[in-house]
Amino acid sequence: MKRELTLDELFQLREAGNHALVDVRSPKEYGEGSMPGAINIPIFDDEERAIVGTIYKQQGQDAAKKRGLEIFSAKLPAFIDEFRKIGTPFTVYCWRGGMRSKTAATVTDLMGLRSSRLTGGIRTYRQWIVSELEKETFNPPLIVLNGYTGCGKTAILQRLSGAGFPVIDLEGLAGHRGSIFGGIGLQPSNQKKFDALLVGQMKRHADAPYVVIEGESRRIGKAVLPDFFDRKKRNGTHLFLRLPAEVRVENILDDYDPDQDPGRFLEAFERIEKRIHTPIAREIREHLENREFAPAVRLLLEYYYDPRYEHSAGLSEDDDRQIFIDAADMEDAYRKVRQTIQRLSRHTDEIEAAASDLEAQS
Repeated sequence: MKRELTLDELFQLREAGNHALVDVRSPKEYGEGSMPGAINIPIFDDEERAIVGTIYKQQGQDAAKKRGLEIFSAKLPAFIDEFRKIGTPFTVYCWRGGMRSKTAATVTDLMGLRSSRLTGGIRTYRQWIVSELEKETFNPPLIVLNGYTGCGKTAILQRLSGAGFPVIDLEGLAGHRGSIFGGIGLQPSNQKKFDALLVGQMKRHADAPYVVIEGESRRIGKAVLPDFFDRKKRNGTHLFLRLPAEVRVENILDDYDPDQDPGRFLEAFERIEKRIHTPIAREIREHLENREFAPAVRLLLEYYYDPRYEHSAGLSEDDDRQIFIDAADMEDAYRKVRQTIQRLSRHTDEIEAAASDLEAQS
């Protein structure tokens, strides 16, 4: 196997299958954004990287290399064992294709493992992501699933995806559910990570007849949708799901499980407390402090989320691109959404033409 790979060569190997990606940067670097599907086997952990970096700044490159070698030598057997678990050929990378990936490729090769190294490191991949987004190209028309907070849109998208429908879960890519409580229990993606995951999904569905997404705002947690994708979303065909309030409350409680961390739930509420009429805000706070989450959520929907959604969504029964779906429960909602998408998919040429006309006017 070739020892040094360009990004295009790596893509070809990955597409052929049975080839692993290994990010040898520190866990913190890996968490801030890596290549999709990569596993993390770090040369240095976060603390060790900080130590070597400090020595480099204070004493120079030679001293930093010496200390780095001392740290790495002690953990070499465990490091090799992690690579043996992979069981397939693999490519390693660091930030710029420097010492860390060279070290990993060299020692794994010496141990008889089939390794290669990405030339230019993840920086090359990041440059490719930026260039892909700058093309502002994604051809499939979008079917956008909207609905009041708590309608279970993400759960429906996940079921559709499992059933083979082309779906991009924007909340999943962002690691955030979109509401003030959206980050609870999740690890929000930064912009670099979100961009990489989005481009990966765009490539995956490039030839799909349509793609289903959720009607998120342009900002989702820490991430922001690219302008062109946000425009395409706005010009898509919009489904608006409506469910009874009690079903929505139950969905929210199931998603966030506030009993596990009531303090964070209250802390999140405090960020919007002043935007709610004082007597109602006081009532919501009392419910939260008493761990009476169902009535608190019901009031939040009625006095905060629903009015804001109605104001921003621009709902109109007369708009041909807005299809309203009323459902009694989640199973009914999934069935009706699925049937509506199947009906629309038989007319994808019409959907695409309408979306193209609207985009040209934007």
